[in-house]
Amino acid sequence: MNEIAFKCRELLSKEGIDILSQIDFKINDKIKTVTFEYIIDTFMMSSHESQLIFLAALQKSINSKEGGVEKFFEGMGQLLLMTHLSKNIEV
Repeated sequence: MNEIAFKCRELLSKEGIDILSQIDFKINDKIKTVTFEYIIDTFMMSSHESQLIFLAALQKSINSKEGGVEKFFEGMGQLLLMTHLSKNIEV
């Protein structure tokens, strides 16, 4: 695990947020469930700069309190799923 991924996990742990929290997305009448851990791990495959942006955005979502973390992971999960779906579309 890289240092940035460790910091993401540490931030969630300090806030008492379970890394295995799940978000459900409905895609073509099927439910796709992703965990916060999966989202972090997937974004950590991107460039170092993108990882730093992810970490900064996570920190901002934690600071905003009122559901900010859940909204953050919801948005990041949607982005991952849209990216995955767009790669699988045949033109």
